[in-house]
Amino acid sequence: MKEITVQELKALRESKADFQLIDVREEYEFDICNLGGELIPMGEVMDKADSISKDKKVVVHCRSGKRSASVIQALEAQHGFTNLYNLKGGVLAWIDEVEPSMTKY
Repeated sequence: MKEITVQELKALRESKADFQLIDVREEYEFDICNLGGELIPMGEVMDKADSISKDKKVVVHCRSGKRSASVIQALEAQHGFTNLYNLKGGVLAWIDEVEPSMTKY
């Protein structure tokens, strides 16, 4: 599985790169803190796979990286995705390394 660090994600955002950011946490988690990605809770991802791009880099994240890794494995196996990147360490790593003012939970 391909991974991207929070520093690499920060650089992607700053360079205005064309990529899709998918947050697979639950809505209540998204409301606590989010990275501005598209919320598709883990339980809904397979039903909404058509809304995930196959033509550009897609970064998938959760709180720590475990749920997003599971989602990526399922999407690759069942839908043939080859452009998915797991955000290593998830939101927790983002808060620790990039934006410490965000609420940690």
